[in-house]
Amino acid sequence: MWSLSFHPSGPLRESWPVSVKTNPFQEELRFLRGLIASPRSVGAIAPSSPALARAVAAQVDPARPGPILELGPGTGSMTREILARGVSPERMTVIECDENFAQAITDQFPGVHVIEGDAFDLDVTLGKKFSQAFAAIVSGIPLLNHPIEKRRALVETAFRRLAPGAPLIQFSYGFHSPVTPPHGVTVNLVAFVWKNLPPATVWVYRRR
Repeated sequence: MWSLSFHPSGPLRESWPVSVKTNPFQEELRFLRGLIASPRSVGAIAPSSPALARAVAAQVDPARPGPILELGPGTGSMTREILARGVSPERMTVIECDENFAQAITDQFPGVHVIEGDAFDLDVTLGKKFSQAFAAIVSGIPLLNHPIEKRRALVETAFRRLAPGAPLIQFSYGFHSPVTPPHGVTVNLVAFVWKNLPPATVWVYRRR
């Protein structure tokens, strides 16, 4: 099941410093190269806006102990805002399938553990060395570009890696949840971001 549950972000916006892109032109160029090379994997016509990145990062509780996993960070918009929330780089692991994006994340965010691999195959990509449950999983993967069976498998695998009660945060460009939650999982629409191209929705999946 899913429900509409908007969470005002006003107070949250004052709880962490405003991040600044070090080189917006380079970020746009990397995005364009990635879009040309693999449009299905990128799934958008422009990098995620600061407004969308902050709406996603607002769902990550930096006080909750444990590592944080980001799937498909792309140019690093979400990564930047999650770190600005007060999450230490050493707590973050990101999985990126594009070599150029992965290298850019490595260069921009020292201390963040970057894995170049397939987020749809978490068990293989993460391996056995990541045995600790994640405090949050943030997904920037364009799920609507993939078959429904593949989306469901990703969500189910993610919940096997999440700590009890921890969120799976997914943004999308659709008006409906990109994945029907599996049994025992709820999904809430927590933000609608107009200041993004295209406008985006932010969804939080959580096991009851």
